[in-house]
Amino acid sequence: MVALSACKDSREIIFEDNFDGTSLNELHWNYQIGNGCPDLCGWGNNERQYYTKENVFVKDGHLIIKATKDSTRYQSGRITTANKVEFQYGTIEVRAKLATGHGLWPAIWMLGTNIGEVGWPACGEIDIMEYVGKTPHEIHTTLHTNDSFGKSKNTKISTIETIEDGFHVYKANWSKESIKFFIDDSLVYTFSPSERNDDIWPFDQPFYIILNLAVGGNFGGPEVDDSVFPQEFIIDYVKVYK
Repeated sequence: MVALSACKDSREIIFEDNFDGTSLNELHWNYQIGNGCPDLCGWGNNERQYYTKENVFVKDGHLIIKATKDSTRYQSGRITTANKVEFQYGTIEVRAKLATGHGLWPAIWMLGTNIGEVGWPACGEIDIMEYVGKTPHEIHTTLHTNDSFGKSKNTKISTIETIEDGFHVYKANWSKESIKFFIDDSLVYTFSPSERNDDIWPFDQPFYIILNLAVGGNFGGPEVDDSVFPQEFIIDYVKVYK
């Protein structure tokens, strides 16, 4: 794992990527390739996209995850910081512009680093932002644990009429006591359970970041409007600070 030095700021920044270069920094990010088969076909959600490196690129100071469709399949991108940038507690902030259209499902999320040992959802999942094009203007912020997963009770849907317009900042403030979710600095949801066992609160361990643009699936679909392609999920920056 790459050791990350703190940048001098009013906050202690432990990771920052402004995507100022011409290619993805693979010291920090991994490409995920394929459709999840044979172990997790459809990435566990009956998703329809095949992830490629070519559908992820850096241009003009932005990370772009592009969803496309040709005569044979949907293609898109997914990157993670697993085994490269992993951290316990802090504020995760991402400025992004959504990909839109029926069947599109852009997401900013995190998984516990022990997923290989305990599996999902025991590892815990922090969904900082999920948007599904079939329900415009809605942002989902959700926690998945052994106690509540899939259609989790630990969730909030925020309706923002202008969320598809331009860039917005999605943020999670994660501490020993709570996980607080923000959209454009407005607090939209707090998860702070009174009982804290491994089934309810598996969040006292390192996590890593995932950025992806899915197509269809149990949550994003199943119907997909093919007329909307291509679509781009554009990320201006990713910051983690304490």
